[in-house]
Amino acid sequence: MCIMSHDWKASVTVAAVIERGGRFLLVEEETPDGLRLNQPAGHLDPGESLIHAVIRETLEETAHTFEPRALLGCYMARPHSAGTAARPGGDITYVRFAFTGELGALDAGRQLDVGIVRTVWMSADEIRACPERHRTPLLLACIEDYLAGKRFALDALYTHPSVVGGGVLS
Repeated sequence: MCIMSHDWKASVTVAAVIERGGRFLLVEEETPDGLRLNQPAGHLDPGESLIHAVIRETLEETAHTFEPRALLGCYMARPHSAGTAARPGGDITYVRFAFTGELGALDAGRQLDVGIVRTVWMSADEIRACPERHRTPLLLACIEDYLAGKRFALDALYTHPSVVGGGVLS
């Protein structure tokens, strides 16, 4: 039996893997470790499904609507850096649900989320060439799975109504 630190926690995140013409939509964002690249991604908020979370996060970080078509996969990783006194990381494991789908309309007047500097389109080779700029090792793992054709039906995910404001489980 493995004994984990009492400070361990899992953090659920979502990410959108969006490809057009051989290039992938990424965001360049300010992090405590400097400017980093990531897919449009973020944390699952209370009261929302995974699908609603990825739609929201994509809009907030790119100003584009997003329609998920498939679950790409579920991934786990620990952060590149352990944290600092100003930003204690603790022992966090990120559980990422990555989706692929259709990028929709741009809301040109919409401000990008705090910390997002810009959106960029990069080829898989360009992404592979700069691992030091990746916010997470999951960035490239998701790209490689997308290119390998991995896809799962969205109905593989179930959200009980108690999560989104319905009945409460006892």
